[in-house]
Amino acid sequence: MTTQNQSSTTKPPLDFLLNAPDVLHPTPRLLLLKEVRIGSMTLRVAHWPGRSTPAPILLFNGIGGNFELLTPFVAALGDVEVISFDMPGIGGSTLPPYPYRMSTVARLAVHVLKKMGHNRADVIGISWGGALAQQFAHTAPSRCRRLVLCATMAGSPLSWPASPSVFWKLLSPTRYLKPGYMEREAGRLYGGRFRWDKDLARDYASRIKKPSRAGYLLQLSAITGWGSALWLWRLRQPTLVLAGSDDPISPPINGHILAKLIPNSRLEVLDEGHLFVIAQPQITADLVRDFLEGENASQTKSEHRRPWSAAMHADGSS
Repeated sequence: MTTQNQSSTTKPPLDFLLNAPDVLHPTPRLLLLKEVRIGSMTLRVAHWPGRSTPAPILLFNGIGGNFELLTPFVAALGDVEVISFDMPGIGGSTLPPYPYRMSTVARLAVHVLKKMGHNRADVIGISWGGALAQQFAHTAPSRCRRLVLCATMAGSPLSWPASPSVFWKLLSPTRYLKPGYMEREAGRLYGGRFRWDKDLARDYASRIKKPSRAGYLLQLSAITGWGSALWLWRLRQPTLVLAGSDDPISPPINGHILAKLIPNSRLEVLDEGHLFVIAQPQITADLVRDFLEGENASQTKSEHRRPWSAAMHADGSS
């Protein structure tokens, strides 16, 4: 079913705001922290125990982001086991001894998965982490059962970039280092609900664990020149591509490109911004769970969802 696409820059109806679920403070899940030593690096790993059938979830965050930023989304996923880790030099993970490429981090992720007692996972990647998720599925195809790509792109040369004003802001970790800056710029950077919900921006900023500048620059270096367009046709994993209609960082055309290039894929366009996993965690989690647990994973369709409208209909409201 297709709903009319309405810009998320418009504030939702008052009755939705008064009766909406508390997306800022979802029911917390048990979180276990572990340090995994790989060579000279120590990676801080997050483990949310739960159901690991048909597979646990391996979750990759965006550039500069520690895993605590994704806790509302993980809570919304319910009882499934989730594994995530801070990238080298980010959050609680130590800096690597040398620069790395996306393929290097994909192999690190395989080591983390095995250290956590699993040989295969459903892989979810957000933004920069979406590029890593593509690389993981390509580098270690037998380790990836299904693939979910959120607010991401195929990289060089087949991607539609952010506007210059947004792009220049992404070259620096300032938004992670200065909470006031994050709160002030979140709407322009992330779009969607962040444009008008200041509480959401403040809550997001409160969960930041400041990255090192070197760690952030190494992530930038890793993705510079990276591209998946030449090998996406080889991916055989059922793939869900999620895009936001109001995404300043990765415009939604990138989702359409990915869905065209990945053979066994399905595209959903949400009426939200870049961080729809944070702004609308339950709606996003429901889409993800339906895909991961469903049999007909590759059915191709494109839906535009107005988040507050979808939530009201789900509650039986008019």
